Amino acid sequence: MQNRWQFAVDVGGTFTDCIASSPDGIEYRYKLLSTGVVKGSACLKSGSSSFSDKRRCADPDDFWIGWSIRFLHEANSSATKHKVVQFDPETGTFQLDHPVDTVDGIYRYELHAELPAPVIAMRWVLKLPLAASLPPLDLRLGTTRGTNALLTRTGARTALITTRGFTDLLEIGNQSRPNIFELGITKHVKLACMTETVNERVSSTGFITTELEESSVEQAIMALKENGIESVAVCLLNSYRNSTHEQQIARLLSRHGFQHICCSSDFSSLINLVARAETTVVNAYLNPVLQQYIEQIHDELNAESSIRMMTSSGGLVNTPDFTGKDSVLSGPAGGVVGYSTAARVTGHRSAIGFDMGGTSTDVSRFDGAYSYEFETQKSGVQISTPMMAIETVAAGGGSICRFDGIKLTVGPASAGADPGPACYGRGGPLCVTDLNVHLGRIYPNQFPFPLDLDAIEDRLLELRQVVAEKTGEDLSSDELATGLLQIANENMAQAIRSISVAEGYDPKEYLLVSFGGAAGQHACAVSEQLGISSVLVHPDAGILSAYGIRHADQTEHAERGIYQLLHQVDSSFLSEWINGVAREVLSRPALQSLPKSQVKIKTALELRFSGLDASLVIPLDNAGQDHPVLDEQIEAVVDSFHAMHEQKYGYTERDRELELVAVRIQATHADRKSDPLSKSVEKEVLQPETTTDLWSGGGKSSAGVFQLTELNPGNTIIGPAVVTDLHSTTIVDFGWQAELLSGHELLLSFTEADRPTEDNRGDPQVILSGTDPIQLEIYNNLFAAIAAQMGITLRNTSASVNVKERLDYSCAIFTEDGRLVVNAPHIPVHLGAMGETVRNVIDRNPVMRDGDVFVTNNPFQGGSHLPDVTV
Repeated sequence: MQNRWQFAVDVGGTFTDCIASSPDGIEYRYKLLSTGVVKGSACLKSGSSSFSDKRRCADPDDFWIGWSIRFLHEANSSATKHKVVQFDPETGTFQLDHPVDTVDGIYRYELHAELPAPVIAMRWVLKLPLAASLPPLDLRLGTTRGTNALLTRTGARTALITTRGFTDLLEIGNQSRPNIFELGITKHVKLACMTETVNERVSSTGFITTELEESSVEQAIMALKENGIESVAVCLLNSYRNSTHEQQIARLLSRHGFQHICCSSDFSSLINLVARAETTVVNAYLNPVLQQYIEQIHDELNAESSIRMMTSSGGLVNTPDFTGKDSVLSGPAGGVVGYSTAARVTGHRSAIGFDMGGTSTDVSRFDGAYSYEFETQKSGVQISTPMMAIETVAAGGGSICRFDGIKLTVGPASAGADPGPACYGRGGPLCVTDLNVHLGRIYPNQFPFPLDLDAIEDRLLELRQVVAEKTGEDLSSDELATGLLQIANENMAQAIRSISVAEGYDPKEYLLVSFGGAAGQHACAVSEQLGISSVLVHPDAGILSAYGIRHADQTEHAERGIYQLLHQVDSSFLSEWINGVAREVLSRPALQSLPKSQVKIKTALELRFSGLDASLVIPLDNAGQDHPVLDEQIEAVVDSFHAMHEQKYGYTERDRELELVAVRIQATHADRKSDPLSKSVEKEVLQPETTTDLWSGGGKSSAGVFQLTELNPGNTIIGPAVVTDLHSTTIVDFGWQAELLSGHELLLSFTEADRPTEDNRGDPQVILSGTDPIQLEIYNNLFAAIAAQMGITLRNTSASVNVKERLDYSCAIFTEDGRLVVNAPHIPVHLGAMGETVRNVIDRNPVMRDGDVFVTNNPFQGGSHLPDVTV
């Protein structure tokens, strides 16, 4: 039995989710708006100092006393403010500090306590009003505060100090052009509002060729002060080899009163000046924001309470170690830990996470170990830090459905929460949510407010008329909605292919874990497109990031750049490097007080072919502090590298030299017990008491409606069916069945015997023509994804800096007679000439055989100039 309350809280962009465990092991759950505002509506009478809201019945005693309340009339934006002085939970009655001075009517109200959402959630669970103090507790917290500040550019006023001659380092970056086809390009706002340079130089070997000129530092500091700089990033050329000058500058900044100082050498010993500089700036830009937020929460807690933060790598760290670069995927990383834990509990080693919300869908892969990215780009900024490998596609419940004149599209634009989809009744556009409502895949009675069904029909009719006018295709509303849903499902399936098939993994071998508010409506359909036969819906699917934060381990990461040819590295030296990094990790405050037996060390080597930039991280088993590395282990790592390279890129070169890029160490401490295994129990097929019309398997049928909370382990549902819960709806499509496991997870299984036929399906299946705007979009997206993947492979296997960093290449797919089918968003000048080149190659080589490869750079046969080579 634990001796105090345990809280796991995920602060998302819209909602904050909380899972709590009492000292006697009882669990509680709570969800609120991340603003901390509690909303409602009530009937007010002029001159009255009280009102009632039945939805507030059974709220904790006296909970709302001391809260500010603001009333907003539906007809105007005027507001009146009051204080709550008394609250009766039996009747939901609020007593105000003074009478309401307004006309009679229905008013919306907002309750404010000026407290961070996590504090409100904890007080709610503990039933503590504002006047009561919180007891000692343990808080695990994930937050989008850093992410939001990065996206909205609302971080601290930041400056960069770098080596003289590199003033434009951040402005030039690596010269990549991410939106190359945009006619009006708007660059991301740079995080650093100014860059100052100092006179110093360190060679690539770490030798100081020019001593730091302190007068240049003093001059830079004066400029920072004059411009009101709050936070300073320090990143010097080759400081990953020798950090002496960075540390000198940090001391001088501190002496001049700067409190927020970030040096690149404090977190990275790896090459790549641009990535190091941008990551250091991210830290400097976000650290003050995060520190202020954490202090606000800490000030509300008992002095004996502890706070640990969820990082982008899926591990917990103490608050002093939580930095901006580690905060960007804090919440989504909790989701990865959550779905992988749910998969393990149900006996599955390999799983794909499918997290669909209102504006986007996040997908990721778990193979018994987490997949990491060590360098990624977020909001136009390169960030070098361990992060969960998560792919995001702009397809959510709020994705807007349109017709572009040739084909139908879904996303990437979103209606958001306001106005939201058409069914919200606020004049919104046709969205994916509307399609699901129209096709019976969302049960309207479970929605928290009435849906405007007429608005959906109006939007569908408008789109049908536009399509008919432009294409001559007279689609019914059902055909149109079904086709648009196919497009949305294909977009999400393609995102999953990018983290499975494109990486050399077969999705058929995986369990799909569905979570987020909208994923359950699409999970079966997406799985069928991928050949996945099992889908898991956890009982906490609506708050799975908080569930993951609850199950996360205390984790520390460290690396050391080596940059030597592997055959030149002696195993004894490698052991010394590994031991040195392991000792550094274990000496950190979060781990140094723990017995070594309670800390698990994982070692990995980052390798690449000599001359290439793309690397692979290969686990080095049975290595760590006090464990010497054997030659056989190095040989095993080399074999694993070649096997992984061949799996991912389709080839390997065993005779080519390998470079040891870095040694990576991960230290973890698990301080909570795992959940008990969940398994299948004796099955009982349920018959529905309620039915609804549901479009599934290409036709409309009568489907059973079930409440998830009323199901018992072993209960089995044969599709088509709708399973509803407080926060989500799960569709069991034709050909699928759902079983409730012992841990109350819903396991959906594909059963070929249950596939629909003309005999057991209701209305006939929709059959569309081969050139309709729906199929055009689906195949366009499929071909475009292939072309984009060609470019990714080219970049990762190239030895050219022009290709690796400037992205000076183009990929496209052509018909057998050399006509363009689709191109990736690559360099236009290549694409303009490529078709002519392909047609010339076809004309000169009328007989082609499997395995033939043609290479040309002839400017007289379509090539743009001699350096451009077409394969």
